[in-house]
Amino acid sequence: MKKDFQNWHALKSKINSDDKQLLYRAQEVWWCSLGANVGVEADGKKDLFERPVLVFRKFNKEMFWGLPMTSQEKDKRPFHFSVSLHDQEQVVVLSQLRVLSSKRLIRRLTKISDSQFDLLNKALESYLKQTDPLRGPQVPNGNK
Repeated sequence: MKKDFQNWHALKSKINSDDKQLLYRAQEVWWCSLGANVGVEADGKKDLFERPVLVFRKFNKEMFWGLPMTSQEKDKRPFHFSVSLHDQEQVVVLSQLRVLSSKRLIRRLTKISDSQFDLLNKALESYLKQTDPLRGPQVPNGNK
């Protein structure tokens, strides 16, 4: 699949120059302009190169840790974590945790429940603990 880096670069320049200040919090799911990225990094779709992203940790009004989400269910534990949003299963991609600028946020979708967020925290903590910095995650079936 060919990636549209040229249009993404034009949009990214526009996003960067925007002075909007959005109020957002951890646990919220936002449409976010993730862009056209390299290799297997999560890409956005459509004109705004958007994808749902869970705000995992807010550092300040301009920066947060975000976790991209997908509606495509895959049994990729420990890399994925399923949550229910409005009676639909969504998958949080733990392995794609990244620092994002709040300028990328487009519109708020919803907020995940406290109980789901607690379970997500535990899943991410477990994922990080089983990840060897030199060799990557130790997957139960022995594949990496």
